[in-house]
Amino acid sequence: MHPITSTFELRHLTGADEVDFFNTLPYALNHEVAADLEQRRRRPEWMWLAVRDGRLLGRLALWSTADAAEPMQFDIFDIDDSLADDEQRAVGAALLLAARAEVIDGLATPPEIARYLPADWREHTDSLQATELRIALLEAAGARFVVERLRLEWTPASGIPSPDPRLSFRDFASDEEMITITTRVLAGTLDAHSRGDLEGATPREVAERQFDEEFARYTTPREWWRVATDESGEPVGFVIPARNSYHHIIAYVGVLPEYRGAGLIDGILAEGTRVLAEAGAPYIRASTDVGNVPMAAAFARAGYATFERIINLAWEAPMR
Repeated sequence: MHPITSTFELRHLTGADEVDFFNTLPYALNHEVAADLEQRRRRPEWMWLAVRDGRLLGRLALWSTADAAEPMQFDIFDIDDSLADDEQRAVGAALLLAARAEVIDGLATPPEIARYLPADWREHTDSLQATELRIALLEAAGARFVVERLRLEWTPASGIPSPDPRLSFRDFASDEEMITITTRVLAGTLDAHSRGDLEGATPREVAERQFDEEFARYTTPREWWRVATDESGEPVGFVIPARNSYHHIIAYVGVLPEYRGAGLIDGILAEGTRVLAEAGAPYIRASTDVGNVPMAAAFARAGYATFERIINLAWEAPMR
Protein backbone atom coordinates (compact mmCIF):
# COMPACT_ATOMS: atom_id res chain seq x y z
CA MET A 1 0.00 0.00 0.00
CA HIS A 2 1.20 3.50 -0.84
CA PRO A 3 1.89 5.30 2.48
CA ILE A 4 -0.46 8.15 1.53
CA THR A 5 -3.28 5.75 0.69
CA SER A 6 -3.39 4.52 4.28
CA THR A 7 -4.28 8.03 5.48
CA PHE A 8 -7.81 8.11 4.02
CA GLU A 9 -10.91 5.92 4.02
CA LEU A 10 -12.29 4.56 0.76
CA ARG A 11 -15.98 3.74 0.89
CA HIS A 12 -19.32 3.86 -0.96
CA LEU A 13 -21.89 6.61 -0.71
CA THR A 14 -24.25 5.74 2.13
CA GLY A 15 -27.31 7.12 0.36
CA ALA A 16 -29.24 10.26 -0.59
CA ASP A 17 -28.42 11.85 2.76
CA GLU A 18 -24.80 12.25 1.61
CA VAL A 19 -25.48 14.03 -1.69
CA ASP A 20 -24.46 17.44 -0.36
CA PHE A 21 -21.23 15.97 0.97
CA PHE A 22 -20.61 14.14 -2.32
CA ASN A 23 -21.07 17.44 -4.16
CA THR A 24 -18.53 19.40 -2.12
CA LEU A 25 -16.14 18.90 -5.04
CA PRO A 26 -17.34 21.08 -7.93
CA TYR A 27 -18.29 19.52 -11.28
CA ALA A 28 -20.65 20.09 -14.18
CA LEU A 29 -22.96 17.21 -13.22
CA ASN A 30 -23.44 18.03 -9.53
CA HIS A 31 -26.93 19.45 -10.08
CA GLU A 32 -28.09 16.09 -11.49
CA VAL A 33 -26.80 13.78 -8.75
CA ALA A 34 -29.77 13.94 -6.35
CA ALA A 35 -32.36 13.19 -9.05
CA ASP A 36 -30.14 10.53 -10.58
CA LEU A 37 -29.97 8.72 -7.24
CA GLU A 38 -33.70 9.01 -6.70
CA GLN A 39 -34.45 7.62 -10.17
CA ARG A 40 -31.74 4.91 -9.99
CA ARG A 41 -29.57 6.31 -12.76
CA ARG A 42 -26.91 6.33 -10.04
CA ARG A 43 -26.66 3.81 -7.23
CA PRO A 44 -24.64 3.92 -3.99
CA GLU A 45 -22.76 0.74 -4.95
CA TRP A 46 -21.54 2.57 -8.08
CA MET A 47 -20.30 5.61 -6.13
CA TRP A 48 -16.98 5.75 -4.23
CA LEU A 49 -15.61 8.37 -1.84
CA ALA A 50 -12.12 8.97 -0.47
CA VAL A 51 -12.54 10.63 2.94
CA ARG A 52 -10.20 11.83 5.67
CA ASP A 53 -11.31 13.45 8.93
CA GLY A 54 -14.70 14.32 7.49
CA ARG A 55 -13.21 15.90 4.35
CA LEU A 56 -13.93 14.61 0.83
CA LEU A 57 -10.60 14.09 -0.96
CA GLY A 58 -11.96 12.44 -4.08
CA ARG A 59 -14.95 10.70 -5.62
CA LEU A 60 -15.88 8.46 -8.53
CA ALA A 61 -19.30 7.51 -9.87
CA LEU A 62 -20.90 5.51 -12.68
CA TRP A 63 -24.22 6.15 -14.46
CA SER A 64 -26.87 4.17 -16.31
CA THR A 65 -30.41 4.49 -17.52
CA ALA A 66 -32.90 3.82 -14.75
CA ASP A 67 -33.87 0.38 -16.08
CA ALA A 68 -30.33 -0.89 -16.75
CA ALA A 69 -28.80 -3.66 -14.68
CA GLU A 70 -25.23 -2.46 -15.30
CA PRO A 71 -23.54 0.95 -15.45
CA MET A 72 -23.20 2.45 -18.92
CA GLN A 73 -21.02 5.51 -18.32
CA PHE A 74 -18.18 6.51 -16.01
CA ASP A 75 -18.69 10.25 -15.73
CA ILE A 76 -17.64 11.52 -12.29
CA PHE A 77 -13.99 11.37 -11.24
CA ASP A 78 -12.93 14.27 -9.06
CA ILE A 79 -10.00 14.92 -6.74
CA ASP A 80 -9.45 17.82 -4.36
CA ASP A 81 -7.08 20.00 -6.38
CA SER A 82 -5.66 21.59 -3.21
CA LEU A 83 -3.92 18.33 -2.32
CA ALA A 84 -0.26 17.84 -3.16
CA ASP A 85 0.33 16.21 -6.53
CA ASP A 86 1.44 12.86 -5.09
CA GLU A 87 -1.61 12.71 -2.82
CA GLN A 88 -3.95 13.56 -5.71
CA ARG A 89 -2.42 10.69 -7.65
CA ALA A 90 -2.78 8.30 -4.70
CA VAL A 91 -6.44 9.23 -4.17
CA GLY A 92 -7.25 8.95 -7.86
CA ALA A 93 -5.46 5.62 -8.28
CA ALA A 94 -7.20 4.17 -5.22
CA LEU A 95 -10.63 5.20 -6.49
CA LEU A 96 -9.94 3.72 -9.91
CA LEU A 97 -8.62 0.48 -8.46
CA ALA A 98 -11.74 0.08 -6.31
CA ALA A 99 -14.15 0.83 -9.16
CA ARG A 100 -12.44 -1.59 -11.50
CA ALA A 101 -12.08 -4.37 -8.96
CA GLU A 102 -15.63 -4.12 -7.61
CA VAL A 103 -17.63 -3.36 -10.75
CA ILE A 104 -15.97 -2.46 -14.04
CA ASP A 105 -13.76 -5.51 -14.59
CA GLY A 106 -16.75 -7.80 -14.16
CA LEU A 107 -18.71 -6.24 -17.01
CA ALA A 108 -18.82 -7.62 -20.53
CA THR A 109 -19.08 -4.04 -21.80
CA PRO A 110 -17.17 -1.60 -19.55
CA PRO A 111 -18.78 1.85 -19.28
CA GLU A 112 -17.42 4.57 -21.51
CA ILE A 113 -15.57 7.32 -19.67
CA ALA A 114 -16.88 10.86 -20.08
CA ARG A 115 -15.26 13.97 -18.65
CA TYR A 116 -17.32 17.18 -18.91
CA LEU A 117 -15.22 20.33 -19.17
CA PRO A 118 -15.56 24.10 -19.66
CA ALA A 119 -15.48 25.13 -23.29
CA ASP A 120 -12.19 26.97 -22.68
CA TRP A 121 -10.59 24.37 -20.39
CA ARG A 122 -7.24 24.51 -22.15
CA GLU A 123 -6.95 28.25 -21.62
CA HIS A 124 -6.78 28.07 -17.82
CA THR A 125 -3.87 26.51 -15.95
CA ASP A 126 -6.01 24.99 -13.18
CA SER A 127 -8.46 23.20 -15.47
CA LEU A 128 -5.69 22.15 -17.85
CA GLN A 129 -3.58 20.59 -15.10
CA ALA A 130 -6.56 18.92 -13.41
CA THR A 131 -7.76 17.41 -16.67
CA GLU A 132 -4.32 16.19 -17.68
CA LEU A 133 -3.89 14.55 -14.28
CA ARG A 134 -7.20 12.70 -14.52
CA ILE A 135 -6.44 11.52 -18.05
CA ALA A 136 -3.00 10.33 -16.97
CA LEU A 137 -4.53 8.36 -14.08
CA LEU A 138 -7.16 6.83 -16.35
CA GLU A 139 -4.60 5.86 -18.98
CA ALA A 140 -2.38 4.31 -16.30
CA ALA A 141 -5.41 2.27 -15.22
CA GLY A 142 -5.97 0.93 -18.74
CA ALA A 143 -8.07 3.56 -20.55
CA ARG A 144 -7.37 5.13 -23.94
CA PHE A 145 -8.43 8.45 -25.42
CA VAL A 146 -11.28 8.22 -27.95
CA VAL A 147 -12.43 11.73 -28.84
CA GLU A 148 -13.08 15.26 -27.67
CA ARG A 149 -16.55 16.61 -28.42
CA LEU A 150 -18.28 19.97 -28.42
CA ARG A 151 -21.39 20.32 -26.26
CA LEU A 152 -23.75 22.74 -27.96
CA GLU A 153 -26.86 24.64 -26.98
CA TRP A 154 -29.56 26.52 -28.89
CA THR A 155 -31.91 28.96 -27.15
CA PRO A 156 -34.91 30.82 -28.58
CA ALA A 157 -32.85 34.00 -28.58
CA SER A 158 -30.91 32.54 -31.51
CA GLY A 159 -34.07 32.24 -33.60
CA ILE A 160 -35.17 29.27 -35.68
CA PRO A 161 -32.92 28.85 -38.72
CA SER A 162 -34.51 29.50 -42.10
CA PRO A 163 -35.87 26.45 -43.96
CA ASP A 164 -34.27 25.24 -47.18
CA PRO A 165 -36.78 25.54 -50.06
CA ARG A 166 -35.11 22.57 -51.76
CA LEU A 167 -36.23 20.23 -48.99
CA SER A 168 -39.48 18.67 -47.85
CA PHE A 169 -39.96 16.58 -44.74
CA ARG A 170 -42.02 13.55 -43.80
CA ASP A 171 -42.22 10.86 -41.14
CA PHE A 172 -40.24 7.64 -41.45
CA ALA A 173 -42.38 5.02 -43.15
CA SER A 174 -41.15 2.33 -40.75
CA ASP A 175 -38.37 1.33 -38.38
CA GLU A 176 -36.82 -0.53 -41.29
CA GLU A 177 -36.61 2.64 -43.36
CA MET A 178 -34.89 4.42 -40.52
CA ILE A 179 -32.33 1.66 -40.07
CA THR A 180 -31.72 1.55 -43.83
CA ILE A 181 -31.15 5.30 -44.08
CA THR A 182 -28.92 5.31 -40.98
CA THR A 183 -26.88 2.50 -42.57
CA ARG A 184 -26.35 4.63 -45.67
CA VAL A 185 -25.43 7.77 -43.69
CA LEU A 186 -22.62 5.87 -41.93
CA ALA A 187 -20.61 5.74 -45.16
CA GLY A 188 -17.77 8.24 -44.84
CA THR A 189 -18.80 9.34 -41.36
CA LEU A 190 -16.45 11.64 -39.46
CA ASP A 191 -17.89 10.65 -36.07
CA ALA A 192 -15.25 8.89 -33.96
CA HIS A 193 -17.69 6.64 -32.12
CA SER A 194 -19.30 5.48 -35.35
CA ARG A 195 -15.92 4.91 -36.96
CA GLY A 196 -14.88 2.82 -33.97
CA ASP A 197 -18.10 0.79 -34.12
CA LEU A 198 -17.54 0.15 -37.83
CA GLU A 199 -14.18 -1.46 -37.10
CA GLY A 200 -15.95 -4.45 -35.55
CA ALA A 201 -19.32 -4.56 -37.30
CA THR A 202 -21.05 -3.90 -40.62
CA PRO A 203 -22.82 -0.56 -41.18
CA ARG A 204 -26.16 -2.38 -40.97
CA GLU A 205 -25.22 -3.92 -37.62
CA VAL A 206 -24.09 -0.55 -36.26
CA ALA A 207 -27.34 1.08 -37.40
CA GLU A 208 -29.45 -1.67 -35.85
CA ARG A 209 -27.60 -1.41 -32.55
CA GLN A 210 -27.98 2.37 -32.47
CA PHE A 211 -31.69 2.07 -33.16
CA ASP A 212 -32.23 -0.56 -30.46
CA GLU A 213 -29.99 0.97 -27.80
CA GLU A 214 -30.70 4.67 -28.37
CA PHE A 215 -33.40 5.81 -30.79
CA ALA A 216 -36.06 3.25 -29.83
CA ARG A 217 -35.70 4.19 -26.15
CA TYR A 218 -36.76 7.80 -26.55
CA THR A 219 -40.26 8.28 -25.19
CA THR A 220 -40.94 11.51 -27.09
CA PRO A 221 -43.13 11.32 -30.23
CA ARG A 222 -41.67 9.56 -33.22
CA GLU A 223 -43.50 12.11 -35.34
CA TRP A 224 -40.65 14.43 -34.35
CA TRP A 225 -38.24 12.26 -36.38
CA ARG A 226 -38.01 13.71 -39.88
CA VAL A 227 -36.84 12.37 -43.24
CA ALA A 228 -35.58 15.10 -45.58
CA THR A 229 -36.48 14.65 -49.25
CA ASP A 230 -35.55 16.53 -52.40
CA GLU A 231 -37.86 17.86 -55.13
CA SER A 232 -38.28 14.35 -56.56
CA GLY A 233 -39.22 12.85 -53.21
CA GLU A 234 -35.93 11.01 -52.72
CA PRO A 235 -34.54 10.87 -49.17
CA VAL A 236 -31.41 12.99 -48.76
CA GLY A 237 -30.94 12.84 -44.98
CA PHE A 238 -32.73 12.85 -41.66
CA VAL A 239 -32.83 14.38 -38.19
CA ILE A 240 -33.85 12.88 -34.83
CA PRO A 241 -35.15 15.51 -32.41
CA ALA A 242 -35.97 13.98 -29.01
CA ARG A 243 -35.90 14.47 -25.29
CA ASN A 244 -33.69 12.33 -23.05
CA SER A 245 -33.87 12.16 -19.26
CA TYR A 246 -32.49 15.69 -18.96
CA HIS A 247 -32.86 17.84 -22.07
CA HIS A 248 -34.43 18.31 -25.48
CA ILE A 249 -31.76 17.22 -27.94
CA ILE A 250 -30.81 16.79 -31.56
CA ALA A 251 -29.96 13.12 -31.13
CA TYR A 252 -28.75 12.60 -34.70
CA VAL A 253 -28.57 14.54 -37.93
CA GLY A 254 -27.06 13.36 -41.19
CA VAL A 255 -26.96 13.70 -44.97
CA LEU A 256 -26.70 10.73 -47.33
CA PRO A 257 -23.22 10.54 -48.90
CA GLU A 258 -24.33 11.26 -52.46
CA TYR A 259 -25.97 14.53 -51.36
CA ARG A 260 -23.17 15.92 -49.21
CA GLY A 261 -21.46 19.18 -50.13
CA ALA A 262 -24.61 20.96 -51.29
CA GLY A 263 -25.41 22.66 -47.99
CA LEU A 264 -28.45 20.50 -47.24
CA ILE A 265 -27.36 19.92 -43.65
CA ASP A 266 -28.46 23.46 -42.74
CA GLY A 267 -32.06 22.86 -43.78
CA ILE A 268 -32.19 19.46 -42.08
CA LEU A 269 -30.85 20.86 -38.81
CA ALA A 270 -33.27 23.80 -39.11
CA GLU A 271 -36.18 21.34 -39.28
CA GLY A 272 -35.03 19.49 -36.17
CA THR A 273 -34.66 22.79 -34.33
CA ARG A 274 -38.12 23.92 -35.46
CA VAL A 275 -39.76 20.68 -34.27
CA LEU A 276 -38.33 21.02 -30.76
CA ALA A 277 -38.94 24.77 -30.54
CA GLU A 278 -42.59 24.30 -31.49
CA ALA A 279 -42.84 21.54 -28.87
CA GLY A 280 -41.90 24.14 -26.26
CA ALA A 281 -38.25 23.28 -25.66
CA PRO A 282 -36.71 26.07 -23.53
CA TYR A 283 -33.34 25.15 -25.01
CA ILE A 284 -31.90 22.39 -27.21
CA ARG A 285 -28.69 20.46 -26.64
CA ALA A 286 -26.50 18.71 -29.20
CA SER A 287 -22.92 17.50 -29.54
CA THR A 288 -20.40 16.73 -32.24
CA ASP A 289 -16.75 15.76 -32.46
CA VAL A 290 -14.17 18.54 -32.46
CA GLY A 291 -12.75 16.90 -35.57
CA ASN A 292 -16.09 16.89 -37.41
CA VAL A 293 -15.52 20.39 -38.71
CA PRO A 294 -18.40 20.47 -41.25
CA MET A 295 -20.97 19.42 -38.63
CA ALA A 296 -19.60 21.83 -36.02
CA ALA A 297 -19.85 24.64 -38.59
CA ALA A 298 -23.45 23.70 -39.42
CA PHE A 299 -24.45 23.85 -35.75
CA ALA A 300 -22.74 27.24 -35.40
CA ARG A 301 -24.64 28.61 -38.43
CA ALA A 302 -27.88 27.37 -36.84
CA GLY A 303 -27.21 29.33 -33.66
CA TYR A 304 -25.89 26.53 -31.46
CA ALA A 305 -23.15 27.81 -29.15
CA THR A 306 -20.43 25.69 -27.53
CA PHE A 307 -21.03 25.82 -23.77
CA GLU A 308 -18.89 22.83 -22.71
CA ARG A 309 -16.63 20.14 -24.07
CA ILE A 310 -16.51 16.45 -23.25
CA ILE A 311 -13.60 14.03 -23.47
CA ASN A 312 -14.38 10.34 -23.98
CA LEU A 313 -12.07 7.48 -23.12
CA ALA A 314 -12.60 3.71 -23.30
CA TRP A 315 -11.13 0.78 -21.40
CA GLU A 316 -8.55 -1.22 -23.31
CA ALA A 317 -8.84 -4.45 -21.27
CA PRO A 318 -9.74 -5.65 -17.77
CA MET A 319 -7.09 -4.97 -15.15
CA ARG A 320 -5.55 -8.12 -13.68
